[in-house]
Amino acid sequence: MNRTRRARAIAIAQTRDNAKLVAARLLMLATGATAACIAYLLARSL
Repeated sequence: MNRTRRARAIAIAQTRDNAKLVAARLLMLATGATAACIAYLLARSL
């Protein structure tokens, strides 16, 4: 019983860490896409 609770708690903690990692990756991707768009617009306007 105690092992089951511990295993469940570990699985939940790993899921939360994984969600944070996915969110960080999406944020970095959005930042990169924004920078690329700005660079493209700047290059086009020159």
